[in-house]
Amino acid sequence: MADSHLFQMKLMEITRNKKAFFDYEILEMIEAGILLKGYETKSIRANKINLKGGYVTFRNEEAWLEQVDISPYQPKNQPEENTKKPRKLLLNKREIVKLVGQSETPGLTVVPLKVILNHNRIKIIIGLCRGKKQFDKRETIKKRATDRELRRTVKMR
Repeated sequence: MADSHLFQMKLMEITRNKKAFFDYEILEMIEAGILLKGYETKSIRANKINLKGGYVTFRNEEAWLEQVDISPYQPKNQPEENTKKPRKLLLNKREIVKLVGQSETPGLTVVPLKVILNHNRIKIIIGLCRGKKQFDKRETIKKRATDRELRRTVKMR
């Protein structure tokens, strides 16, 4: 019983990109480290991060996280910086080459899905995704509604 509690503490989800889970069909997920400054780490631990609109680009055989907003932890004490600046992702060369090859396929993109705390280290889960069509989104909404209704009827009994 205590071991499962310790495991829960070691792996904690800080935030998730709900829009990405709705707009994209996720084909593959990869856990990556992220290069941060100390105050950015504190901000993320305080859940001051917004993944909406973020994406991953590849330059000079490196992966970069773009358009992810990390708000200042203490706005008056922090240096004036762009909160949406590109941040380097820490991936193996093998993973980068694989992602570059797959993301060059038309219709596929790499987006951030979740930020987790894994053994006291901030990690970001990125996903290789394909955009959903409008009818797929409607289908997702219908499925969600039927699941909610099913849970409600089971709860009543």
